Amino acid sequence: MQQPTAKNFYYVIYLFTIGLFLGILIVNLGFDTWIADGSLLGTDMIVRLKNSAPDATALFGYVLKHRLFTVCMLGLLATTVIGLPAVCGYICYAGLSAGCLLSVAVIRYGIRGILLMLAGILPQGLLLVPAYAALFIWAVGVNRMMYSKNPYREYYLRYGKQFYAKKGLQMAGIVAVVIMGSLIESYVNPKVIHMILNIF
Repeated sequence: MQQPTAKNFYYVIYLFTIGLFLGILIVNLGFDTWIADGSLLGTDMIVRLKNSAPDATALFGYVLKHRLFTVCMLGLLATTVIGLPAVCGYICYAGLSAGCLLSVAVIRYGIRGILLMLAGILPQGLLLVPAYAALFIWAVGVNRMMYSKNPYREYYLRYGKQFYAKKGLQMAGIVAVVIMGSLIESYVNPKVIHMILNIF
């Protein structure tokens, strides 16, 4: 039997948290590389961000391309034997990246660093985070049904058209949310970032 959606959602949080703490650990162990000798979120980078005025339309095209590439890649990988470890690895990687950025921001700027990180993910994160969590749950469901020794697998194989139609509709919903999140990330988020940068 397929695992309940709630349990799969807990797995998303668990994997992301593992990556997050690994990212924090890596930055703190390699302080000289990331902070003393590194330019990530340094003064020059903050100044460039303050003076930047991105073209929202061009930014949307760039963001959408990368977001949809990730969705398509993970969706296709979910249909392969390596799909489950690949999707789990991606979630850990996302947590690792977030942990590294958060640590650098906090070490450099304290509370202001936390505000900067929040500005970087809001408000589009309210759509994109649930969309990627739904994508993980979608991928787990497809992969387990195709490759696990599930007692109900024969039923789904017999009625495969209905099963895949349902998964197709779910994927279409995920893509729609990702597109909306990308729109917000391109047209709204830069204004939020510039507002927060006023305190730097």
